[in-house]
Amino acid sequence: MKKYLYLLLVAVVAMLFVGCSSDDELTTCNLKVNLSLPENITMQQLRDGVLSAKNVSNGQTVQFTDLSDVRLQGGLYDFSYTAKISLPNNVEATVAGARQSVEVTGSTSSITLDLFENIANDDFIISEIFFAGTLQPSGNQYSGDDYIKLYNNTDHVLYADGITIFETEFMTVDKNEYTPDLMNEAVTVQALYTVPGNGTEHPVQPGEYFLIADNAIDHRVSNPNSFDLSHADFEWYDESTNPNFMDIDSPSVPNMDKWYCYTATYFGLHNRGFRAVGIARIPVGETEYLDNYFYTYEYDMVLSVGTFPMSGEAYKIPNEWVVDVVNMSVASEYQWNVTSPTLDMGWTHCGTVDHDMSRYFHSVRRKLLYVNASGNPVFQDTNNSTNDFNAMVVPSEIENQGTAVDVDGTPCSVKTYDGVTPIIQ
Repeated sequence: MKKYLYLLLVAVVAMLFVGCSSDDELTTCNLKVNLSLPENITMQQLRDGVLSAKNVSNGQTVQFTDLSDVRLQGGLYDFSYTAKISLPNNVEATVAGARQSVEVTGSTSSITLDLFENIANDDFIISEIFFAGTLQPSGNQYSGDDYIKLYNNTDHVLYADGITIFETEFMTVDKNEYTPDLMNEAVTVQALYTVPGNGTEHPVQPGEYFLIADNAIDHRVSNPNSFDLSHADFEWYDESTNPNFMDIDSPSVPNMDKWYCYTATYFGLHNRGFRAVGIARIPVGETEYLDNYFYTYEYDMVLSVGTFPMSGEAYKIPNEWVVDVVNMSVASEYQWNVTSPTLDMGWTHCGTVDHDMSRYFHSVRRKLLYVNASGNPVFQDTNNSTNDFNAMVVPSEIENQGTAVDVDGTPCSVKTYDGVTPIIQ
């Protein structure tokens, strides 16, 4: 996803706050909404604007097209706003903004949403993240079969050379006031792996996928309920310093270049999805990344027994390097997004509560928009993972291979574009 920084022109759009009133023992609040617009865009240019307010507690979403009449029951909300604009040369674009975990109470007079122009992405998108893993017939958790699947959603060849996958340091289930706060400038990351190449070694045609695996092996050998990843394009591999926890190096699939990882053993995606996962392109010639983009931060750990000052170390990726990112969490634990809303205004999930056993054998997959004249699927990309992804669906690799969908080994018998829309043969 491409991002652009703008000076903000604040335009106040709303009704005057008139407080909250009791209605059938429920508190209803009139909310004043302020929109902060990108430079050179005026309120008069906005068309078909929609404000979405999702109640975090019950999952219900209310939408408003008239910002002068926003009334909500008191509670904790995630807000997002989108509107269409017309640019020169008959180009259509959108502006959008979001805020998470906003407490709406009788003392809430207003909220402000910073809007950003959503420019069409001309690079890879993340089409699927399989992080939850599978279960062995014994019911024990199996690890190592997680993967990230990229897709060429454009009408021209893309090259995977230089694509970097990352997982964030900060978690969506643990909100802290980190200082210095870099979120509007960069993503704080704890793992970075890059596809090697000279720039044209790994072409991906329009409508083709690019599969990156944790362990690119046939996992059915160790777990009959898993699937085969030996056809992956690349895998990430770690040389562990602990002989009791060694990574598996597939002899038939090339390794990504490891820039950094926090662990001294081996890396796997968080199997409950408590972090954001993304892809970026580190500029060619950036040979001193580890020296130039080291990040130290401080925050207060607040516990029932007191507040304790803490510090941490990680690396940062400037937002302008980020191609695509997906925030993930579960409803019962979600607190905030760990990336700027210019990158992602929503989040997706597998499972609804922490340690949800139903998350196994599921992934998050990007929603289908349509199938084009060439027969290629075109997927939705609005920089909002809540809207763009189907949460907790059967992974594409399970569908393609007809492998197990549950601990009992029940084979998958359907194929879809996105976990929902069936492929009609």
